[in-house]
Amino acid sequence: MKPFIEFRGVEKKYMLGENAFYALKGVNLGIMEGEMVVILGPSGAGKSTLLNLLGGMDSPTSGQILINGHDISGFSDDELTAYRAWNVGVVFQFYNLIPTLTAHENVALMKDVRKNVKKGSIWEKELSDTQILDPKEALMSVGLSEHMNQFPSQMSGGEQQRTSIARALAKNPRLLLCDEPTGALDTGTGKEVLKLLQKQSKETGHTVVMVTHNSFFADIADRVIRVKNGTVEEVVENDSPKDASEVNW
Repeated sequence: MKPFIEFRGVEKKYMLGENAFYALKGVNLGIMEGEMVVILGPSGAGKSTLLNLLGGMDSPTSGQILINGHDISGFSDDELTAYRAWNVGVVFQFYNLIPTLTAHENVALMKDVRKNVKKGSIWEKELSDTQILDPKEALMSVGLSEHMNQFPSQMSGGEQQRTSIARALAKNPRLLLCDEPTGALDTGTGKEVLKLLQKQSKETGHTVVMVTHNSFFADIADRVIRVKNGTVEEVVENDSPKDASEVNW
């Protein structure tokens, strides 16, 4: 079966004065659709750069990034905007909710995402049947049916993170990117968030890619990608991932 995501010789280079710094160098990897993927590595290893490239928030210096056979590495800004609007949901470590809006209103913002995208993109043609979820439905899917009219300041950290997940899911994305999604949470609450993310992969078929420095999370992944110094050190397929409820850290 052909991978849903492919990195082929991907490099990301920055110039610091006259010196070149490689955030990623010669990255090759493949990810299957519907997998739960954990990207592990220390600070500065290239994890966030890899996630940003995958989400179309940055472009590589060289190499190819294929999403379902489409090479996004040479896309224009408009094409990348369309790619993000149709394909990508993002969950941040610190939630990034708008404090003056309720949970329902924060999630409802996703309704306008595709309306503002230039018409005629390859994604619109390929995913025209993909429906944006109703905000109530998205919030119910993360167990927040009783918190829809609360503001972020009235919610716990776990409830805010679940709201941010509902916001990402409202687009019904094929790709859910998570940047240290449990980093600001206690162990118990973090475990609930991990269970929710694993559910999206197992039950709804979203491809979930999570960046973390926590090696314990490798146990719940279908695929573990270890990065160091801008290179992929190891890719491990896990035939029997643990249920997220079993993870302790």
